[in-house]
Amino acid sequence: MSNSLQEHNHDRGPSTAPVQPRPKRWHHALLAQTRAELRMTLRNPEQLLVSVFIPLGILVFFSTVPVFETETRHAIDSVAPSVLALAVMSSALVSLGIGTGFERYYGVLKRLGTTPLGRPRWILAKLLTVVAIEFLQWLLIIPAALALGWNPAWGWGTAILAALLATLAFGGIGLLLAGTLPGMLNLAVCNALYLVLMLIGGVIIRLSVMPAPLAAFARVLPTAPLTEIMQGAFRPADISLTSWLVLGTWALLAPVAAAVTFRWE
Repeated sequence: MSNSLQEHNHDRGPSTAPVQPRPKRWHHALLAQTRAELRMTLRNPEQLLVSVFIPLGILVFFSTVPVFETETRHAIDSVAPSVLALAVMSSALVSLGIGTGFERYYGVLKRLGTTPLGRPRWILAKLLTVVAIEFLQWLLIIPAALALGWNPAWGWGTAILAALLATLAFGGIGLLLAGTLPGMLNLAVCNALYLVLMLIGGVIIRLSVMPAPLAAFARVLPTAPLTEIMQGAFRPADISLTSWLVLGTWALLAPVAAAVTFRWE
Protein backbone atom coordinates (compact mmCIF):
# COMPACT_ATOMS: atom_id res chain seq x y z
CA MET A 1 0.00 0.00 0.00
CA SER A 2 2.81 2.39 0.97
CA ASN A 3 4.72 1.60 -2.24
CA SER A 4 1.65 2.29 -4.39
CA LEU A 5 1.12 5.67 -2.70
CA GLN A 6 4.74 6.61 -3.32
CA GLU A 7 4.44 5.59 -6.98
CA HIS A 8 1.22 7.62 -7.28
CA ASN A 9 2.88 10.71 -5.80
CA HIS A 10 5.89 10.20 -8.06
CA ASP A 11 3.64 10.02 -11.12
CA ARG A 12 2.07 13.35 -10.23
CA GLY A 13 5.44 15.06 -10.63
CA PRO A 14 6.67 18.08 -8.75
CA SER A 15 4.17 20.51 -7.28
CA THR A 16 3.20 23.33 -9.60
CA ALA A 17 1.79 25.58 -6.84
CA PRO A 18 3.14 29.11 -7.21
CA VAL A 19 5.87 30.03 -4.78
CA GLN A 20 4.82 32.99 -2.69
CA PRO A 21 7.48 35.69 -2.54
CA ARG A 22 8.87 36.30 0.90
CA PRO A 23 7.36 39.44 2.36
CA LYS A 24 9.74 42.28 2.94
CA ARG A 25 10.63 42.90 6.51
CA TRP A 26 8.76 45.71 8.22
CA HIS A 27 11.80 47.92 8.61
CA HIS A 28 12.95 47.65 4.97
CA ALA A 29 10.12 49.80 3.65
CA LEU A 30 10.52 52.16 6.60
CA LEU A 31 14.22 52.73 5.94
CA ALA A 32 13.66 53.10 2.20
CA GLN A 33 11.01 55.75 2.78
CA THR A 34 13.19 57.54 5.34
CA ARG A 35 16.06 57.71 2.84
CA ALA A 36 13.71 59.02 0.17
CA GLU A 37 12.31 61.68 2.52
CA LEU A 38 15.82 62.71 3.52
CA ARG A 39 16.94 63.06 -0.10
CA MET A 40 13.89 65.14 -0.99
CA THR A 41 14.45 67.44 1.98
CA LEU A 42 18.13 67.99 1.25
CA ARG A 43 17.37 68.75 -2.42
CA ASN A 44 14.72 71.35 -1.59
CA PRO A 45 16.19 74.89 -1.56
CA GLU A 46 13.39 76.30 0.61
CA GLN A 47 13.88 73.56 3.20
CA LEU A 48 17.63 74.16 3.27
CA LEU A 49 17.07 77.89 3.71
CA VAL A 50 14.91 77.39 6.79
CA SER A 51 16.79 74.44 8.24
CA VAL A 52 20.41 75.45 7.63
CA PHE A 53 21.06 78.94 6.31
CA ILE A 54 18.72 80.92 8.59
CA PRO A 55 20.03 79.32 11.82
CA LEU A 56 23.66 79.70 10.69
CA GLY A 57 23.04 83.29 9.60
CA ILE A 58 21.51 84.17 12.97
CA LEU A 59 24.41 82.46 14.74
CA VAL A 60 27.07 84.44 12.87
CA PHE A 61 25.24 87.78 12.95
CA PHE A 62 24.20 87.89 16.58
CA SER A 63 27.47 86.45 17.85
CA THR A 64 29.42 89.24 16.16
CA VAL A 65 26.97 92.10 16.83
CA PRO A 66 26.91 92.77 20.60
CA VAL A 67 23.15 92.54 21.07
CA PHE A 68 23.44 89.91 23.79
CA GLU A 69 26.78 91.05 25.20
CA THR A 70 26.86 91.56 28.98
CA GLU A 71 29.57 92.18 31.53
CA THR A 72 29.63 88.52 32.53
CA ARG A 73 28.74 86.71 29.32
CA HIS A 74 29.79 86.90 25.69
CA ALA A 75 27.14 87.00 22.99
CA ILE A 76 28.01 83.57 21.60
CA ASP A 77 27.20 81.96 24.97
CA SER A 78 23.57 83.04 24.57
CA VAL A 79 23.28 82.82 20.81
CA ALA A 80 24.58 79.28 20.29
CA PRO A 81 22.05 77.50 22.56
CA SER A 82 19.25 79.63 21.13
CA VAL A 83 20.20 78.68 17.58
CA LEU A 84 20.26 75.00 18.52
CA ALA A 85 16.69 75.45 19.75
CA LEU A 86 15.78 77.32 16.57
CA ALA A 87 17.15 74.48 14.45
CA VAL A 88 14.78 72.02 16.11
CA MET A 89 11.81 74.31 15.51
CA SER A 90 12.85 74.86 11.88
CA SER A 91 12.84 71.16 11.04
CA ALA A 92 10.00 69.88 13.21
CA LEU A 93 7.54 72.72 12.60
CA VAL A 94 8.33 74.31 9.24
CA SER A 95 9.88 71.52 7.17
CA LEU A 96 7.58 68.79 8.43
CA GLY A 97 4.46 70.95 8.47
CA ILE A 98 4.84 72.49 5.02
CA GLY A 99 6.05 69.30 3.33
CA THR A 100 3.22 67.22 4.76
CA GLY A 101 0.68 69.90 3.93
CA PHE A 102 1.55 69.87 0.25
CA GLU A 103 1.63 66.07 0.12
CA ARG A 104 -1.89 66.08 1.52
CA TYR A 105 -2.92 68.86 -0.89
CA TYR A 106 -1.73 66.90 -3.94
CA GLY A 107 -3.39 63.66 -2.82
CA VAL A 108 -0.24 61.75 -1.88
CA LEU A 109 -1.51 60.90 1.60
CA LYS A 110 -4.84 59.66 0.29
CA ARG A 111 -3.10 56.88 -1.64
CA LEU A 112 -0.90 55.75 1.25
CA GLY A 113 -3.52 53.33 2.56
CA THR A 114 -3.28 51.28 -0.65
CA THR A 115 0.52 51.05 -0.71
CA PRO A 116 2.74 48.46 1.02
CA LEU A 117 4.29 51.27 3.06
CA GLY A 118 1.08 52.16 4.88
CA ARG A 119 0.36 55.21 6.97
CA PRO A 120 2.00 54.19 10.28
CA ARG A 121 5.39 53.61 8.63
CA TRP A 122 5.02 56.81 6.62
CA ILE A 123 4.50 58.82 9.83
CA LEU A 124 7.47 57.12 11.49
CA ALA A 125 9.62 57.78 8.41
CA LYS A 126 8.69 61.47 8.61
CA LEU A 127 9.72 61.64 12.27
CA LEU A 128 12.99 59.81 11.62
CA THR A 129 13.73 62.25 8.80
CA VAL A 130 13.16 65.21 11.12
CA VAL A 131 15.53 63.74 13.72
CA ALA A 132 18.15 63.07 11.03
CA ILE A 133 17.89 66.64 9.72
CA GLU A 134 18.21 68.01 13.26
CA PHE A 135 21.34 65.92 13.74
CA LEU A 136 22.82 67.35 10.55
CA GLN A 137 21.88 70.88 11.65
CA TRP A 138 23.64 70.48 14.97
CA LEU A 139 26.59 68.93 13.16
CA LEU A 140 26.98 72.22 11.28
CA ILE A 141 25.98 74.67 14.02
CA ILE A 142 28.12 73.32 16.86
CA PRO A 143 31.51 73.53 15.05
CA ALA A 144 30.58 76.99 13.75
CA ALA A 145 29.72 78.12 17.28
CA LEU A 146 32.94 76.67 18.67
CA ALA A 147 34.89 78.50 15.97
CA LEU A 148 33.18 81.73 17.06
CA GLY A 149 34.36 81.25 20.63
CA TRP A 150 31.62 79.19 22.26
CA ASN A 151 32.87 77.23 25.27
CA PRO A 152 29.87 75.26 26.55
CA ALA A 153 29.61 73.44 29.83
CA TRP A 154 28.90 69.73 29.58
CA GLY A 155 25.11 69.69 29.29
CA TRP A 156 24.54 67.66 26.16
CA GLY A 157 22.27 65.11 27.81
CA THR A 158 19.90 67.84 28.95
CA ALA A 159 20.01 69.50 25.53
CA ILE A 160 19.28 66.26 23.66
CA LEU A 161 16.34 65.42 25.93
CA ALA A 162 14.91 68.91 25.42
CA ALA A 163 15.41 68.60 21.66
CA LEU A 164 13.51 65.30 21.55
CA LEU A 165 10.60 66.75 23.54
CA ALA A 166 10.60 69.82 21.30
CA THR A 167 10.60 67.61 18.20
CA LEU A 168 7.40 65.97 19.42
CA ALA A 169 5.90 69.34 20.33
CA PHE A 170 6.72 71.22 17.13
CA GLY A 171 6.18 68.14 14.98
CA GLY A 172 2.73 67.78 16.49
CA ILE A 173 1.95 71.42 15.77
CA GLY A 174 3.22 71.07 12.20
CA LEU A 175 1.12 67.97 11.56
CA LEU A 176 -1.89 69.61 13.21
CA LEU A 177 -1.69 72.48 10.73
CA ALA A 178 -0.83 70.25 7.77
CA GLY A 179 -3.72 67.91 8.48
CA THR A 180 -6.41 70.57 8.77
CA LEU A 181 -5.49 73.51 6.52
CA PRO A 182 -5.38 73.76 2.70
CA GLY A 183 -1.91 73.62 1.18
CA MET A 184 -1.23 77.32 0.54
CA LEU A 185 -2.88 78.47 3.76
CA ASN A 186 -0.83 75.93 5.69
CA LEU A 187 2.33 77.30 4.04
CA ALA A 188 1.50 80.84 5.16
CA VAL A 189 0.49 79.86 8.69
CA CYS A 190 3.58 77.69 9.27
CA ASN A 191 5.92 80.46 8.12
CA ALA A 192 4.10 83.14 10.13
CA LEU A 193 4.05 80.98 13.27
CA TYR A 194 7.75 80.25 12.84
CA LEU A 195 8.59 83.96 12.70
CA VAL A 196 6.39 84.81 15.69
CA LEU A 197 7.81 82.02 17.84
CA MET A 198 11.34 82.98 16.84
CA LEU A 199 10.76 86.62 17.82
CA ILE A 200 8.96 86.10 21.13
CA GLY A 201 10.50 82.77 22.14
CA GLY A 202 13.76 84.16 23.49
CA VAL A 203 15.75 83.21 20.40
CA ILE A 204 16.44 86.76 19.18
CA ILE A 205 14.96 88.97 21.90
CA ARG A 206 15.44 88.10 25.55
CA LEU A 207 12.24 87.62 27.52
CA SER A 208 13.61 89.89 30.25
CA VAL A 209 13.36 92.95 27.97
CA MET A 210 9.84 92.18 26.74
CA PRO A 211 6.69 93.67 28.29
CA ALA A 212 5.59 91.48 31.18
CA PRO A 213 2.30 90.30 29.58
CA LEU A 214 4.09 89.34 26.35
CA ALA A 215 6.83 87.51 28.25
CA ALA A 216 4.23 85.63 30.30
CA PHE A 217 2.41 84.61 27.12
CA ALA A 218 5.67 83.50 25.49
CA ARG A 219 6.49 81.25 28.45
CA VAL A 220 3.43 79.07 27.86
CA LEU A 221 4.44 78.45 24.23
CA PRO A 222 7.02 75.75 23.47
CA THR A 223 9.83 77.92 22.09
CA ALA A 224 10.60 79.93 25.24
CA PRO A 225 10.86 76.88 27.54
CA LEU A 226 13.05 75.11 24.97
CA THR A 227 15.32 78.13 24.69
CA GLU A 228 15.59 78.45 28.48
CA ILE A 229 16.48 74.78 28.87
CA MET A 230 19.09 75.03 26.12
CA GLN A 231 20.56 78.14 27.72
CA GLY A 232 20.70 76.49 31.13
CA ALA A 233 22.17 73.26 29.80
CA PHE A 234 25.39 74.88 28.62
CA ARG A 235 26.20 77.23 31.48
CA PRO A 236 25.99 77.13 35.28
CA ALA A 237 22.32 78.03 35.67
CA ASP A 238 19.24 76.48 37.15
CA ILE A 239 16.54 75.32 34.76
CA SER A 240 13.07 75.90 36.12
CA LEU A 241 10.77 72.93 36.51
CA THR A 242 8.07 75.02 34.84
CA SER A 243 10.00 75.03 31.56
CA TRP A 244 10.20 71.25 31.57
CA LEU A 245 6.50 70.95 32.42
CA VAL A 246 5.44 73.34 29.66
CA LEU A 247 7.64 71.69 27.04
CA GLY A 248 6.57 68.21 28.14
CA THR A 249 2.90 69.20 27.99
CA TRP A 250 3.29 70.44 24.43
CA ALA A 251 5.20 67.26 23.53
CA LEU A 252 2.24 65.21 24.78
CA LEU A 253 -0.76 67.26 23.68
CA ALA A 254 0.35 68.49 20.24
CA PRO A 255 0.82 65.01 18.69
CA VAL A 256 -2.47 63.85 20.24
CA ALA A 257 -4.28 66.87 18.78
CA ALA A 258 -2.69 66.20 15.39
CA ALA A 259 -3.74 62.54 15.47
CA VAL A 260 -7.34 63.40 16.41
CA THR A 261 -7.84 66.16 13.83
CA PHE A 262 -5.66 64.97 10.93
CA ARG A 263 -7.50 64.51 7.64
CA TRP A 264 -5.73 62.38 5.05
CA GLU A 265 -7.47 63.97 2.07
